[in-house]
Amino acid sequence: MKIWTCAAVAALALSSCNTMIGLGRDFRQLGEGLENTAHGESWSSDEPDPLPSY
Repeated sequence: MKIWTCAAVAALALSSCNTMIGLGRDFRQLGEGLENTAHGESWSSDEPDPLPSY
């Protein structure tokens, strides 16, 4: 039973990595948007996404 519990915990921990990367990207874009708004700049969707994809 211990082995199954450890395996389930490990699977959940490893699968959450992509979720945390996505969350980090969202917060980064939010911060850039707030910074651009504070400087009076607008966001252009023509620019490529500077965030790396994993």
